[in-house]
Amino acid sequence: MSHTKYSSVHGGHSGQFCSHAKDTLEEIILKYIDFGFDWVGITEHIYPISNELRYPDEIEANLDVGELKNRFTNYIKTCRELQEKYRDKITLFVAFETETYDGYKEFILDAIQNFKPDYVVGSVHHVDNICIDYSKEQYDMVADRVGGIDNLYCQYFDIQYEMIKTIEPAVVGHFDLIRIFDKDYPKRLKKPAIWQKIVRNLELIKEQNLIMDFNLRALMKGAQEPYISAPILLEAKKMKIGVVTGDDSHGVCDIGVNMEDGVEILRAIGFDTNFVSPSIS
Repeated sequence: MSHTKYSSVHGGHSGQFCSHAKDTLEEIILKYIDFGFDWVGITEHIYPISNELRYPDEIEANLDVGELKNRFTNYIKTCRELQEKYRDKITLFVAFETETYDGYKEFILDAIQNFKPDYVVGSVHHVDNICIDYSKEQYDMVADRVGGIDNLYCQYFDIQYEMIKTIEPAVVGHFDLIRIFDKDYPKRLKKPAIWQKIVRNLELIKEQNLIMDFNLRALMKGAQEPYISAPILLEAKKMKIGVVTGDDSHGVCDIGVNMEDGVEILRAIGFDTNFVSPSIS
């Protein structure tokens, strides 16, 4: 295998600034340097818009919206300091990952203006204002509320389309996360109503010249393939959409895991693995 410098377009969640991660941000950055990463986007979650939309771990930690906003503000400040401190050893981008629920459009656009990230990862974790990737119980509950798993997929991709159109994030995160608890996803993706929405979203990504996150965290959680799954990845390749590895790390122990396999998958399909970083906003 020819040498490729590793990159992560979606990484660097830390226990310092995320309740479901581990380790300090500086420890994580030092691990990226030790592993030989060329560049990394640190993409911490934005704070929630209300207490009702907190993650379960944030509720368990008894953190309210004000405290979470202060933590996020400190994240941006700390990450900027570390970006400068290690600039001679690694290229770091100070970014954040969006949420998508009622009221998110104005909220995220205001956050972009206020915090001025280098770029934004546009992700969907919620359908009907309920998180769909935190537990299978919540996933199944949302599916029941919207009329079944097929409808859940359709709503997910509709929310994603509106998010991409509204925010125009430099990076689209874990495109098909909706399959996380669906063992029948290979068949479901082929259903015309769902596949048409996937193609529509890919066309918008191409039109806006965005990057897709080839999210390797799925492999750590026992999935058969990363997000993006093979048929969608092949369609993205046909459209000449840029796809870049993202480790979506949530601690030092995650960094570099499955990165070589991810690069090889993309290379075998014909993607350029000399990864170009997102344009700075």
